[in-house]
Parts: sequence; structure tokens; C-alpha cells
Amino acid sequence: MKFRRIRLNRTAARLERAFTIWDLREIAKRRTPIGPFDYTDGAADSESSLNRARIAYQEIEFVPAILRDVSSVDTSRRVFDQVFQLPFGISPTGFTRLMQTEGEIAGARAAERFGIPFSLSTLGTTSIEDVCAAAPNGSNWFQLYMWKDRDRSIELIERAKRAGVKTLHLTVDAPVAGHRLRDSYNGLTIPPTLSMKTILNAIPRPAWWFNFVSTPPVIFASMSSWNGTVAQLLDTMFDPTMTFEDFKWIRKTWDGNLIIKGVQNLEDAEIAAELGADAVLLSNHGGRQLDRAPVPLHLLAKIKREFHKDYEIHIDTGITHGLDILAAIAHGARFAYIGRAYLYGLMAGGQAGVERALTILQGQIIRNMKLLGVTSLDELEPRHARLMQDPRQ
Repeated sequence: MKFRRIRLNRTAARLERAFTIWDLREIAKRRTPIGPFDYTDGAADSESSLNRARIAYQEIEFVPAILRDVSSVDTSRRVFDQVFQLPFGISPTGFTRLMQTEGEIAGARAAERFGIPFSLSTLGTTSIEDVCAAAPNGSNWFQLYMWKDRDRSIELIERAKRAGVKTLHLTVDAPVAGHRLRDSYNGLTIPPTLSMKTILNAIPRPAWWFNFVSTPPVIFASMSSWNGTVAQLLDTMFDPTMTFEDFKWIRKTWDGNLIIKGVQNLEDAEIAAELGADAVLLSNHGGRQLDRAPVPLHLLAKIKREFHKDYEIHIDTGITHGLDILAAIAHGARFAYIGRAYLYGLMAGGQAGVERALTILQGQIIRNMKLLGVTSLDELEPRHARLMQDPRQ
């Protein structure tokens, strides 16, 4: 018998006891006021799109091969012209410094350390230039919402180019903001509104408030400030008139890698590929837009059958475990992305929390590759991860 080592660093002690992404979520919930936490944790309307995506991964049946030499495994993955150390990256997320004041800087630096890409959102709360400067040796990508004001879109694209960004996510599933009921119930605004409810909720979370009021005010990757509600901001930015003609314009304007994010059916995937998208990202926006939207994992199997072998198909939504990532790769995904999983770590402990989230996922990937009897990601096939629901239904 031996006693657990006493850690004077309380953040490190908390994170050391987190063994899953769900452990980090519980820590995050205890440390973050309800408005920012629910903005991260919630989804649209009944939250069915998110829950069904998670259930699809939980219902996978994994089939291991035995008696294979798995003393070492290779978790690296080539995306476009670059090799990353893990087969996933960090998704673009909005209002990130509201969750924890280290925000996107923590995410970019953690991604740099783990050799994976970090994507900054148009609605991120750190500028493109500051993110790239904070992680100069990282792979810093940028996500674009098409503004109603096209000149603002051009300005963002040019800023991303000047900052050294090589890959652009064009998000196309947000002609309007989804109906995110938790935000409506909480009255979430930018900056946070100090109602009696939020004050009472903040009393047991003094560290969050101290950090928030003692650090520089929230700004956005795409603008200097905003004083209205989240919904008002989104409706100001999102453009319901956007079509594939706008996509063609972006393709001509952007000479780097272009990912079209938010594809949810085969026909749109085929059009995007024909018009020059370097990859399609199967996503229902983390369940935050259309309620009861298609499950990306089920859609993946169908689309992969129709596309030529080398075309890159990426995926997000509902990924909370390394096994989820392995299942997606087995069914044809070139790359995956995490959003909430990274933000739970951020809320739990800043950059150290993000690194803990990445460590957890990395360990799960390595351990379960060995248990499945594969030594490289390219060995994964559908036979390793049986879908319990037929995606053709």
C-alpha cells in the first residue's frame, strides 16, 4: 500500500484524476458558469442530432484480430500535403474565451505540441494574427462563415493568407442560427449579462469570474467587439443567400487547401468535389443547427462507396473517445475533428486541460489499435467496426 502523491498544483491534481473526456466534462461543469457551459454542451432544439451521433458511435461493434505483433503502432495521418501525429484535429469553435480565458491560444499551443491542426473560427475570440503568433510552428487553419457583407469575407481571407494560414474551412450549414434552447433559457449574451441568476450561479465559481474580469476583453477573429446577444450576432453574420456560386468565388479567391464543412448528403458532396473542394467534411455542426439531421458516421459509409479512393472525406460531431475516431477511419474518413472534447478540457484547466484531453484521446487510440490487432491506421477496414444500424436505410 502507498499513499497518493500530494500535488500542490490544484489544476494538475484535478486533471490527473480525469481519465475520460466525460471526466473532463464534469470538472468543466463545476468550474464554469451555466451560460458558457451550456453554450458548449448544448445543441439545437431537442438536441437529437447530437445525441443520435453519439449513439451511433456507442453502437459500433468492434471486431479484433488476434495474435498480431502490435508492440508498436503508427498513429500518424497524412492530410493534403502534411503528416500529422494523430488522425484528428481541433474544430473551429466560437466564443472560446468565454469558456476559459486562455481560449484559442491554449488550443493552438496544445495542438502544436501534439502535432495536429488547430482551426480558428470566424466567431473565435482571438485574432488570426495572435493565434498564429502564439503557435508559430503549429498548423493553424481558419474557418470562414460567408458574411452578408462580401468585403468582410475578402478581408478575412486576406488576413488569413498574410498570417500564413494554408487551409480554410468554409462552413456551409448555417444560413441562419439553429434554435439553441439552452442559450435562450440562459439569456446568453456577449459579453455575459449579470442577471441575478448568473450571479447566483457564479458564486461557487469565483476563479472563472476573476479570470474573466482580470484579462483583456473578449474580441473576435473577425471584428473588434459585439454588444448584443449571441443570436443577434449570428443572424447578422450568416447569409441565407449563399449558394454554390459563392463557393466557386471562394475557390477562385483562396489558393490554399479548401474544406467544405457541413455536408450532409451525397449529392452536395459530389457537387462540392466537382467544384474544387479539396475535402468534404461530413458534419451536422455538432447538432447545433438542424435538429434530427443526418448522422455523419452513417452518412460516411454511403458517401465513401461513391467517391474515388483517394478523395479526402473528413468527419466531426459526437466524437468523445479514441474508438470513435478509429471507427470513422475504418469506414473511410481521412481525418476527424473534436470540438466539445477539447472545450471540456479547456474549461477544466486551460491549456493543461486541453493537453489532458488530447492525451486521453491519444492513449485511447494507441491502446485500441493494439487491441484491434492493427499497427497503422491504413489497416483499419469496415470489418473492424461493424455498424449496428444499416446506413443505407
